[in-house]
Amino acid sequence: MQISLIDLAIVIVYLVGVTLFGAHFRRGQQNLRDYFLGGRTAPWWAIACSIVATETSTLTIIGTPGIAFAGNLGFLQLVIGYLVARVILCVVLVPQYFQGEFYTAYQLLEKRFGTRMKSAAAVIFLGTRALAEGVRISAIGKVVSVAFGTGETLSIVIIATLTLFYTFEGGMRAVIWTDVLQFALYISGSVAAFLLLFHKIPGGWPTVTQAAAAAGGKLTVFDFAFSLTKSYTFWSGLLGGTFLTMASHGTDQTMVQRLLASRNERDSKIALLASGVIIFAQFALFLVLGVMLFVYAQHFALTIPGGDADKIYPQFIVHSMPVGLAGIILASIFAIAMSNASGSLNSLASSSIIDLGARRGESGAQSLVRSRKLTLVWGIVLGVLGLVHWGPVLVAGLTIGSITYGATLGVFLLGTWNRRANETGALIGFVVGLAAMIAIKFLTPLAWTWYVLVGTVITFVVGSLASIFAGRKSAEVVAPLTS
Repeated sequence: MQISLIDLAIVIVYLVGVTLFGAHFRRGQQNLRDYFLGGRTAPWWAIACSIVATETSTLTIIGTPGIAFAGNLGFLQLVIGYLVARVILCVVLVPQYFQGEFYTAYQLLEKRFGTRMKSAAAVIFLGTRALAEGVRISAIGKVVSVAFGTGETLSIVIIATLTLFYTFEGGMRAVIWTDVLQFALYISGSVAAFLLLFHKIPGGWPTVTQAAAAAGGKLTVFDFAFSLTKSYTFWSGLLGGTFLTMASHGTDQTMVQRLLASRNERDSKIALLASGVIIFAQFALFLVLGVMLFVYAQHFALTIPGGDADKIYPQFIVHSMPVGLAGIILASIFAIAMSNASGSLNSLASSSIIDLGARRGESGAQSLVRSRKLTLVWGIVLGVLGLVHWGPVLVAGLTIGSITYGATLGVFLLGTWNRRANETGALIGFVVGLAAMIAIKFLTPLAWTWYVLVGTVITFVVGSLASIFAGRKSAEVVAPLTS
């Protein structure tokens, strides 16, 4: 074992404590509104923290410093797009989600196009979210392998089981309030890591800036070159980041469910905008940590296990942090893994029940029982997917979502901006958009940061044209009957 018994005790106490804390929210649950929307009682600031905690995964905590350690601060250009997207969503999609009693994002598609379109979008969400969350869960194995010097399988099983327990019991209210607790913990741990690095590096910040400059501009943020094959440029960040976040926060059930859990439309918008400010500061902190780790490694022995940059931050925590603080930060990494998994479990169950498995005449209590059963099923699925080795975790997680997000966002915008669009046209656009992005992924060198933008445009254009053609065919069939 790499960590001390005190640090191990801190991690264990945290895991047990947060599990019991989340489970106690079972009280008062009577129907799907309670289980999937937390009764819409959470304040906007709790929703904002939950959004950030969901957007921030173990991939982010260990992958973002790894990106800056191996490169520079260019990833921050993508985060600029994250901010722009939130403003657009507050104008375009958020108001529509509060024009009815919606439980999932795809009920909005049903209202506009019909059941087939809702079901198609829900199926793609379920597949994409399950795979992406599998990547996130597998990331915790990298931390454990460094911290405990053991295999990854047992840790993944433990995290998945504990998270499943409190999500099964507490529903969305448990998800939101454990997110708040976990957000506070991992931010505190990250700030502590920053201060410790600042103290340990000889010469402090001047040494960091000098060493970073000598290494080829590791503090560089902006790259204004226009390239379709380079992941982190200003243009791919602004445009690609905007479309990526419009899709992830505006059409992905995991995020939309938090917006729907707000007390009203106004709170939902405030929470979304506030989360943008927090996420920008947070990514900046994680990237700077990566640069500081690079400089620290030049003065002290800090090796990269297996040459995997994703393990550099866990390696620093285990070998360079004082006893007690290391345990707190390791607990914070476990915290965010549990936060992501709990949110995904609840959203996967909600979409399965509402979008694909709704039953007429079923009572609220019966629906609640089925929802818990589906939460259990998805917990097993995510645990299995977490055992797969996915490669560099942050890019893998973002790429999986980016392949399907474009088609989904394209359909939502088609329904919002094209009044003549119909269900047949939307379905054709959706299928073509998905097929095109799979082909682009495997047959072209296009950077993943452009995927959502390209997929959205293809889906919107094809859906619009197909709607025109489908409308004409429909008119030809109907005309003789009305003459």
